[in-house]
Amino acid sequence: MEYSIRNCEPSDLPKLVVLCQKHAEYEKAQFSSEGKENKLKEALFGDRPKVHCLVVATKDTIVGYASFTFDFSTWNAANFLYMDCLFLEEEARSFGIGEILIEKLKQIGKENNCVNMQWQTPQFNERAIKFYHRMGAKGKDKVRFTLDL
Repeated sequence: MEYSIRNCEPSDLPKLVVLCQKHAEYEKAQFSSEGKENKLKEALFGDRPKVHCLVVATKDTIVGYASFTFDFSTWNAANFLYMDCLFLEEEARSFGIGEILIEKLKQIGKENNCVNMQWQTPQFNERAIKFYHRMGAKGKDKVRFTLDL
């Protein structure tokens, strides 16, 4: 598969929303695409970006993405890179692209003086868990809570 990894561009947003929908379905989560393109445009490309995003681009479209933010760990008294999402279309899996995305994020984290990189995945996503363990990541048993506001 021929592809490149680059920063997300405004023209990617319609397809990025589709990928977000597929990612949510994969993780058995609720998702509504209503208003997402405009909200992502502001979050990614506004005056004060809230999130960053790499995309996996083929000649015609994008087939994956990794989004991330920078956060602060009180325990470490240091910044860390938080990978919010990593998703590849089925046809883009098993080519080593996920590993390249993780390596790129690690490099971005190092360049931004981050002490580590953190993320989460559902416990049922055994394929991803095996992949992350192969990359040298260590899991923590925690329960993530969400409180609607």
